[in-house]
Amino acid sequence: MAETLTAEAILAATEEVLRRYGPAKATVVDVAKALGVSHGSVYRHFSTKAALREAVTRRWLDAIHVEMASALDPAASAGDNLRAWLQRLFDKKRLSHSGEPELFATFKVLASESGAVLDYHLGHLVGQIARIIQAGVDTAEFVTDDVDRTAQAVWDATQVFHHPAHAQEWGNPHIQDAFDAVVSLVVDGLRYNRIPSATGDA
Repeated sequence: MAETLTAEAILAATEEVLRRYGPAKATVVDVAKALGVSHGSVYRHFSTKAALREAVTRRWLDAIHVEMASALDPAASAGDNLRAWLQRLFDKKRLSHSGEPELFATFKVLASESGAVLDYHLGHLVGQIARIIQAGVDTAEFVTDDVDRTAQAVWDATQVFHHPAHAQEWGNPHIQDAFDAVVSLVVDGLRYNRIPSATGDA
């Protein structure tokens, strides 16, 4: 096994170990045992436990990035795409919190361990929002002087529906109505209101 050991195999095993034991108890020795190798073999691919945990977190996040990108419909309007994208993210977060609470908790811990990983994740997701907004600007559906700043504003305005700090609110029976109201306000604002640029120009 050691001769064919790959970084991907280690990451897959690490994910299973984290699911089983949680981030507080999972060790590199547990990962090695799951693979049938020595812990030294794992360290030859990942020099520290922190590096391994960061790598498996990025692996999870990359899967989310790909899934979120698939929510976009090239034939749809920018407004519909933005609404569908935000809905998918909200649904994914709710499902993870209610259906896999241990994994959700593990993800929160791992993401909090590395600011670089969190920045990487947010950069991808806000970047996807920016691409939707840019498509809307290109077709004259949306109006904004600063696409990147507007994308960040959309992310911030909808954080109650995706930030883990608000997870306990997602079970509220009226949360979907609140989501629909906020997203409608955001989409309408992009269509009809000019968001000031970073320089303060109207």
